[in-house]
Amino acid sequence: MKLTVDYPSVAFREGPAKVLELGRAIEQIGYDEIAVFDHVVMGHATDDRPGPRYPPKMPILEAVVLMAQLAAVTERIGLSTEVLVLPQRQPVLVAKQISTIDTLSGGRVRLGVGVGWQESEYDALEEDFSNRGRRMDEAIRLMRSYWSDERIDFEGAYYTSTAMAMEPKPVQTGGPPVWIGGGSKAALRRVAELGDGWMGSALVDDDAILAALDDIRAAAESIGRDPSEIGLQMMLQPPPAREEDKAYYADHDRVVRRVVALAELGFEWVSLNATAVFQAGARSVDAMVDQLAELHHKITAATR
Repeated sequence: MKLTVDYPSVAFREGPAKVLELGRAIEQIGYDEIAVFDHVVMGHATDDRPGPRYPPKMPILEAVVLMAQLAAVTERIGLSTEVLVLPQRQPVLVAKQISTIDTLSGGRVRLGVGVGWQESEYDALEEDFSNRGRRMDEAIRLMRSYWSDERIDFEGAYYTSTAMAMEPKPVQTGGPPVWIGGGSKAALRRVAELGDGWMGSALVDDDAILAALDDIRAAAESIGRDPSEIGLQMMLQPPPAREEDKAYYADHDRVVRRVVALAELGFEWVSLNATAVFQAGARSVDAMVDQLAELHHKITAATR
């Protein structure tokens, strides 16, 4: 079982030095990967739209820049996005940014992408929310062309590149693995068609998880793809929205049982949400490090 930590934006409350100190500590503990999440801006509630899932003034560091900073202060640990909202970004620029981090980190990047949920964020970035799924399918293909081809000639419905080149190529041949987030039918189809893996994040019911896995496998087989080629990752618990869910990570035995159960379902990656660790009582970077170290020890003892 490989373990990734979803990086907590709350670390910024203790200053920039603590943000990077936390990254180094996660590597030293022995985790396989640090994952950064993506929101560029958050919308306030207005007369014609509800408020977002998270407080609008929650401090969120920009995902790609944060990943680059973490790459510079670590040596071994993998780096991922869980997930980058790809359709609200220009895909050729994303291809260049991710390729550069992969190059400078020695090939440590895994790119998780999703379509997102916050229409107001798309509006602020002047991107179309209504066709984001179709654009993401095209963007993934375009990025892979830039990562692989000496000359890029790409003509799509939304993006076009004519006689272009991008160097240097990523360290990883063909570019970093692209894992798809989301649990909708469209997202699961996208995993089967375009993903190196699935990043599940909102499912806690095993029947729903098994149904999603069945959908991925059926879609893969329908296009002649071996479903066993598709990697599987699940977040241990969705970001807690209810007060009673915020104590989840305080119960280490419960966390370990969930990891073991996911391993039995076929998942080779699980992600631990460090913001939820903070909400469960570890109210400082040092306290989060202590809790993450204990959890790592207990999980690895039960699964390796």
